Amino acid sequence: MKFHSYKNTNIAYTDSGKGTTIVLLHGFLENQQMWRDIIPELEKKHRVITIDLLGHGQTECLGYIHAMEDQADMIHDVLSHLRIRKAIFIGHSMGGYVALAFAELYPDFIKGIVLLNSTSLADSDERKTNRDRAIKAVKKDYTAFVRLSIANLFSEDNREKLTDEIERVKLEALKTPLQGIVAALEGMKIRKDREVLLHFGPYPKLLILGQKDPVLNYEENRNQIENTNTELVTLTGGHMSHIENQAEVLKAIGDFVKKI
Repeated sequence: MKFHSYKNTNIAYTDSGKGTTIVLLHGFLENQQMWRDIIPELEKKHRVITIDLLGHGQTECLGYIHAMEDQADMIHDVLSHLRIRKAIFIGHSMGGYVALAFAELYPDFIKGIVLLNSTSLADSDERKTNRDRAIKAVKKDYTAFVRLSIANLFSEDNREKLTDEIERVKLEALKTPLQGIVAALEGMKIRKDREVLLHFGPYPKLLILGQKDPVLNYEENRNQIENTNTELVTLTGGHMSHIENQAEVLKAIGDFVKKI
């Protein structure tokens, strides 16, 4: 683990391997540990950067709201510090929202984008209301909120099969400070729609979706790439494809990166 100071805030990141740079961005309630089974495969032929997003993992909070643009600016600062000028971005869930914000702000840095269980769409009014409910819930009972939130990310079929893995994810999630959780929920709630990037972004794009994702409606999110050159890989599990369908995720990412 390495640290970079950004606006008087400690940002935690890792940097391993050599070759084309791949930047891995975790999701809400996650940290760079989520990539631990993915990194060894990718770093054989590539330089792999993981970054703990603001208010997650070992990266400190920057404010009450961590907008996706705030996260993108922080990542740009880290990559500039590392003298990286172009990279393939792989973002899980909230990490995908951040990758798209980065692509909008810093398009010249993008060599390709993978949205893993993520979407270019903004929150619906219903989802915004649910974010507000979540903020109240986590302030009322932090531990119960985190543990329940994690369990609900897996498809119902896998909740019993993957009990050990789910417990491990919960323990990592419980390292996320309350302020980091609230700031991320506020930031996701106000994020803008970036579907236009799937239509006009000049770089290769891949969308990986779980058919039984309890968080993102499969059909709705498949429809966003109609009439685009975005590739789609459909998996059988839920929102945590890197755990529920690990081999298929590794293959999909490997095939995508090879083409670039």
